[in-house]
Amino acid sequence: MVEAMPEIQFDARLAVLILIFAAVFTGVQAITGLARVGHAKRKVNKRLATVEKTGSLEQLVGELRKQRGLGADGEVTRGLGWFNDLVIRSGVNVQLKKHLPMVLLGGALASALVFLWTKNWMIAAGIGPALAIIGPIMFLKLKAGARAKAIGLQLPNALEVIVRSLEAGHPVPTAIALVGREMPDPLGSEFGMAGDEIAYGATLEQAIGRIADRCRHPDIDLFAATIRLQEKSGGNLTGLLKMNAKAVRERHKMRLKIKAASSEGRASAIILTSAPFGVLAILTFASPSFYGGVIHERPVQIGLAVLGVWMFIGNMVMRKMIDMRI
Repeated sequence: MVEAMPEIQFDARLAVLILIFAAVFTGVQAITGLARVGHAKRKVNKRLATVEKTGSLEQLVGELRKQRGLGADGEVTRGLGWFNDLVIRSGVNVQLKKHLPMVLLGGALASALVFLWTKNWMIAAGIGPALAIIGPIMFLKLKAGARAKAIGLQLPNALEVIVRSLEAGHPVPTAIALVGREMPDPLGSEFGMAGDEIAYGATLEQAIGRIADRCRHPDIDLFAATIRLQEKSGGNLTGLLKMNAKAVRERHKMRLKIKAASSEGRASAIILTSAPFGVLAILTFASPSFYGGVIHERPVQIGLAVLGVWMFIGNMVMRKMIDMRI
């Protein structure tokens, strides 16, 4: 006798759940893709939006310089010192009338929270202003670091675009402007600004030199040195830029190797620095009287201050050990 095949039971509820999951997954992927495309488009068109708002080339150059915190002549203002350099390197359009009240409000809120926790006006009056000063500076430093990293990644591709444009027969200013139109920020806006300045009357050497002054990146300095060398001694600019792009890529590979070699030290520094604060937070919430009962004692305050200074010195030593540059 031939055995009957077992009947396959179809679970309609399971099928509906699978279809719902597939629909939700597809929707999330579509929304994420649209968000990424829109973000990339906004980054590419950031300078182009400024072009649409301005009428003449003079107004465009002036507005771009104003957004980057530069003077009317396109040079970096030296009177404000290192803070102005930090703002320019970060690419943030700092507006004192808009951002200063926010910083003051944040400092006042920090002082109020510290006072509610410590019940000490002196500590609150010191920590609030300190956070109001250190917070924006750290934010600008993070933005400057992220911008420098993006510039290092984009520069080889920008040089390839310039090389191919030159090989196609375009003049150098057109090749520079092409990078400004085709590449996203931050390098797209920088080269677009250089193209506008060249069209406004600046020389190629001046425009590229101002890019180096704004970015403060070693690879951009190498590119600017290449342009200066070609301007003064002549030669095949296309060949020089090809070698420049290769050198930038090799330097980026070396930076990645250095980062991998120093990863153990950086991980140790992060763990050793965060562990005491993590334990302090756990004890504060789990047993508030553990430190709360003795925090007002003078020896305890001195001991904690000494430990904080010792931790700071240890972090500086570890930073020096893993800070390898090329």
